[in-house]
Amino acid sequence: MAERRTRIVIAITAGMMILEIVVGVTSNSMALLADGWHMGTHVTAFAIAALAYYFSRRHSGDPLHSFGTAKIGVLGGFGSAVILSVVALLMAAESVHRFFAPLSIQFNEAIGIAVLGLFVNILCAIVLVHHGHDHAHDGHTPHHHHDLNLRAAYLHVLADAFTSLTAIGALFGGKLFGWTLLDPIIGIVGSLVVMSWSYTLIRDTSGILLDRTPASSDLPDAIRRAVESDGDSLVTDLHVWQVGVGKFAAIVSIVAHEPKTADDYRDLLREHKELVHVTIETQHCRQDHRTFADS
Repeated sequence: MAERRTRIVIAITAGMMILEIVVGVTSNSMALLADGWHMGTHVTAFAIAALAYYFSRRHSGDPLHSFGTAKIGVLGGFGSAVILSVVALLMAAESVHRFFAPLSIQFNEAIGIAVLGLFVNILCAIVLVHHGHDHAHDGHTPHHHHDLNLRAAYLHVLADAFTSLTAIGALFGGKLFGWTLLDPIIGIVGSLVVMSWSYTLIRDTSGILLDRTPASSDLPDAIRRAVESDGDSLVTDLHVWQVGVGKFAAIVSIVAHEPKTADDYRDLLREHKELVHVTIETQHCRQDHRTFADS
């Protein structure tokens, strides 16, 4: 479902991109032309998202992917976020340039296409966010942000909508009041907002790709408490990492005077549904745990 919706957004956005570039050239509107190329980078980002869904589906049963294919979508989201940050930098650079080299814009044509672009972005956002409601009805995912690949595409649409909205405001200000400097000022503000969105997405995706346990997660402590609750078992080595959004794997090494079976220890962790793969290693201890730990 997410893959199909992403393809719909690609088609709509690509059509709008071509229209903005053509009208930007004919109306001598650098703002509209820049926004067209800006939208072109988003088409590329959406293509990355679609490819991520394709490869995830194609390799879902591949035994070479030991922990599944969830990270493919995360990788797509990371790549898309990098593109988004580059777009923000280009927007800032172009805005600064316009302070020193202002352009004469045919406001009526530019405003008309900018308004159309805003409606297109709203339509694309509705298409993408509706996917989250589908999952909520199915009882799987309460919000589309749980899919970082889809979230990346959604943020690209929001970035486009935001820049279209600010461009409309700047164009009206220039047309009605002659505030020509409003265009570059709003461009800089918009680039900062887009950069903040891309930073958040890079932070969330890179943590998963680098196998970092989220600071907000108490899963390692919860595993220790559950395993050591019998007063005999001692966790000597523990590794917890994310294999996807909200999905974790763990390797637990345990020593005990009377060690349980691996399945018994797994039963202690059943309540943690986010643990999709657990490896248990047990060792028989013939001495006091304190002595063992100090040796």
